[in-house]
Amino acid sequence: MTPIVCTPLRIEQAAVRGPGPRTVHTGLGPRRAAAAAARLPSGPRIVAGVGGGLTPEVRPGDLVVATEVRGPSGVVPVPSAPLLAGALRGLGLTVHLGPVVGSSHVVRERERASLASSGALAVDMESAWLAASGEPFAVVRAIVDTVGEPLLHPSTVSNGLAGLRSLRRAAPALTAWAEAVRPRMVLLASPRSFCAGVERAIEIVERALEKHGAPVYVRRQIVHNTHVVHRLQERGAVFVDEVEEVPEGATLVFAAHGVSPAVRRAAADRGLSVVDATCPLVTKVHNEVRRYTGRGETVFLIGHAEHEEVEGTVGEAPDDVVVVGDVAAARTVTVRDPARTAYTMQTTLALDEAEEIASVLRERFPGLSAPRKDDICYATTNRQQALRAIAREVDLVLVVGSGNSSNSRRLVEVSEREGTPAALVDGCADVDLRLLAGAGRIGLTAGASAPPHLVTETVEALRGLGPVSVAENTLTEEEMTFTLPREVL
Repeated sequence: MTPIVCTPLRIEQAAVRGPGPRTVHTGLGPRRAAAAAARLPSGPRIVAGVGGGLTPEVRPGDLVVATEVRGPSGVVPVPSAPLLAGALRGLGLTVHLGPVVGSSHVVRERERASLASSGALAVDMESAWLAASGEPFAVVRAIVDTVGEPLLHPSTVSNGLAGLRSLRRAAPALTAWAEAVRPRMVLLASPRSFCAGVERAIEIVERALEKHGAPVYVRRQIVHNTHVVHRLQERGAVFVDEVEEVPEGATLVFAAHGVSPAVRRAAADRGLSVVDATCPLVTKVHNEVRRYTGRGETVFLIGHAEHEEVEGTVGEAPDDVVVVGDVAAARTVTVRDPARTAYTMQTTLALDEAEEIASVLRERFPGLSAPRKDDICYATTNRQQALRAIAREVDLVLVVGSGNSSNSRRLVEVSEREGTPAALVDGCADVDLRLLAGAGRIGLTAGASAPPHLVTETVEALRGLGPVSVAENTLTEEEMTFTLPREVL
C-alpha cells in the first residue's frame, strides 16, 4: 500500500510536497476530483488543501481534520482522524476535529450557516469525490474563508497565505500518517482498564450527585484519569485541591487514593457532609500503618513520595513513617531503632520493583514486620502480569492511561523491562504516528483508572490505517467487588 497525497490546486501541492509520500494534483471542483479518483490506483490517500470554515471558532490558518466526509454519495467515516490530528497538534498547529461536507460550488454566507447547523466544521469541493471508501483515508483542510470573511473579502489574500503556511507546516504529519499505514495485529492484554476500586469511586460520586444534586465537591481527582474527571465535571462534580475550598456544609467526596487524618479533621471543622471513596485496599495500608506505629515500630513505606496515596498514608503517623522510593534509598535509610521496624507498600507499584526494595529492607533489618497480605493491589498485579505475558510477542505496547496514573506508568516500565518499547497515551489522539511505522504487532492495555471505551477507540483509530486483526490474551478473570458507603445507599 503506497499512500498518495491528493491536492486540488498546484499551489497546495507545492506547499505539502517534500521527501514524504507522492503528491498528485487532482484539480479544482467535483468534476475534476471525480475524474482524478477514477485514474488513481486503489490504496491509501490523503486529501490536503484549503477549505472554508463553517463555524465561528474555525479561523483562518486553522486546520480541520475530517472525522467523516459527507457528499452526494453518502458519508465516508475517517477513523484515523484522531491520530492525524494529534500529529498536527504536535507540530504546534491549531486543529479542529469534525465532519467535512462536500459542495459543488463556492458556499455563500447563508448556506454556510445552514451547513454548520448540521454539525459540519468545514466545506470543500473535492474530498467527497476523492474519498477512498474501504481504504485508509484522511482529509486535512487549511481554512481560508470563514464566517464573516468569505472568499470575496479584503482579507482573502492574507487568509490564503495563512492557510498555505499551515499546510506547509502540516507536511511532516502527512508523512507520518503515510508511513504508519499498514495491516496490523493488535494483541489485547486482559485484565485491563477499570478495577473494582475505581468503579466504586466513580459510582460513589455519581450516586452523591443523584442524592444531593450538583455541586458535589471532590478533593483531588477521584481517580487519576482526565476522561473520568471531565465526565464527572459535566455532571456537576467540582474538583478541589484542599478542603478549605469547599463551602461550609457542602458535600465532599474523598478520592480513591485516601486522605490523612488531618484532612478528615479539616472537613469535620467545616461541617462538611463527607463521603469516603477511599479504595478499601488503600484503607488496608492505612490500617497497617496505624497498627505498626501503635506498637512503636517505624514504618518503611515503599512508594513515591509525591503520590497522593503516599501523602495520605504518611499522614497517619508523620513522625514514624519513612518513604523509601527505590533500591538506593533502601540501602541507605536509617531509623532510630532498627530492631523495631515494619514495611508497607503503595498499592500501585510495579510488583517486581517493589519486591526488590522490600528484599533489601529485609536483609538490612532482620526483624522487619511485613504485611499479612501483599499491599500491591490485585488489579495492579493482574494488569502487570497480563502485559508481561504478551509484551515479547509485539513490536510496540500502547498503555492507555493518564500521565499522573501511577499504575499506568508502571505498565510502561513493565513492558520496557521485557525489552519492548511502550508509550503511555491518554487516548487515541495521543498515539504518536511515528511509533506506528514498522509496528505490525501492537500490544494494547489500559491502567486500572482508564475507561474501557478508550481502548475500543484506540483500536478503531488503528483500523483507519489499514486492516486490523484483534486477539485477546486473558490471564485471569477478575470478580472482586467492593460495597458502597452507607452515605450513598
